[in-house]
Amino acid sequence: MLDLKYIKENAEAVKANIAARYMNADVDEVIRLYDQRNALITETDELRRRRNENAKAMKAKLEPEERQKLITEGKSLKEAIAGKEAEAVGVKEALEEKAGLIPNMAHPEAPLGKEDKDNSEVARSGEPTKFDFKAKDHVELAEALDLIDFETGAKVSGSKFYFLKNEAVLLDLALTRYALDILRNHGFTLTITPDIARNEIAAGIGYNPRGDETNIYSLEGTGTCLVGTAEITLGGYYAGDIINLDDGPILMAGLSHCFRREAGAAGQYSKGLYRVHQFTKVEMFVYTKAEDSDETLFKLRAIEEEIFNGLGIPFRVVDTCTGDLGAPAYRKFDLEAWMPGRGENGEWGEVTSTSNCTDYQSRRLGIRYKEDGKTRHAHTLNGTAVALSRAMIAVLENGQKADGSIAIPEALVPYCGFSEIPAKG
Repeated sequence: MLDLKYIKENAEAVKANIAARYMNADVDEVIRLYDQRNALITETDELRRRRNENAKAMKAKLEPEERQKLITEGKSLKEAIAGKEAEAVGVKEALEEKAGLIPNMAHPEAPLGKEDKDNSEVARSGEPTKFDFKAKDHVELAEALDLIDFETGAKVSGSKFYFLKNEAVLLDLALTRYALDILRNHGFTLTITPDIARNEIAAGIGYNPRGDETNIYSLEGTGTCLVGTAEITLGGYYAGDIINLDDGPILMAGLSHCFRREAGAAGQYSKGLYRVHQFTKVEMFVYTKAEDSDETLFKLRAIEEEIFNGLGIPFRVVDTCTGDLGAPAYRKFDLEAWMPGRGENGEWGEVTSTSNCTDYQSRRLGIRYKEDGKTRHAHTLNGTAVALSRAMIAVLENGQKADGSIAIPEALVPYCGFSEIPAKG
């Protein structure tokens, strides 16, 4: 969450930022609760001071009447303190709830807007793949080559679940190892994270694990949820800790399954693997000092570009508009790969994103570092190295040939052991 003092001192800017993100939050109520909490702290401290004076006075030689008066006053002060403390708990909870709805401030250069069309293209690699035949989408390709079984996935688990089969299994594993090797070369600590997180960790990262609008699968009666991304588990790794950033940023990479309800998701661009309830992802997560986070964001973006350049897949990078940043992000870049089978003539489709969340997550999770004798909240950043389902769409659709076979990117051949998926029949 934002620093409460900052909210009070910059109320109009915070309100403007909320409006630019098309979100709802009551800044005035947060300020009122903040002032109320501070007043209760002052009042409680004064009562404690008076109780300490009362206790000191009791140590002196006193007449019975004076002692009884002090005893009565001491009981009264004790009850008053307990009352103020109870009131403060309620105010603190209300303050945290309301303040938690206020999103992070957006970078001054983040484009204003609400929809994909409002994003700004800032880079491009390669040109859209052209064929001398009508391109098929990945669903057609997968069914013809017996790579993905959506029908049985729906029968066994429900809609938007699937079975990977045959070469698709090896391709999935190849993409995983390919991305992990690149991250290892960049100094990331590799992890396989839990697929379950405590609700308070998910909420601290910025995911709401409850309610009709949640994208998270909650595990009833456990206080936990299935993770939608390893950002949750990697972000919770140092919750409550003071970390050492003197030697530079802490670079972590997490391989995890990801579970998303995708409530309300529909449309032609959600078909097949593009928007599913379960997939595997390699996630980057970085803890930095405040002054290093802007530079680190561009480094994460460069790694994402390296991964997809290595696959030979055309892509573009967009600076994400304010209405699509999500609450935690200060700035976000999306990498969109060319998907020849999308729409009538092909379209760009998001395959990765990378975000600088500044100290928004670390304030909620209590992650700090020491610098110049002061304790500060760390800045956190996240970035998708590879989301296997969407990367597979790009590989299958860009690699398709007229005879129905699919060429595999050269970088993946050492990992999967084949250079093409042959046509059937």
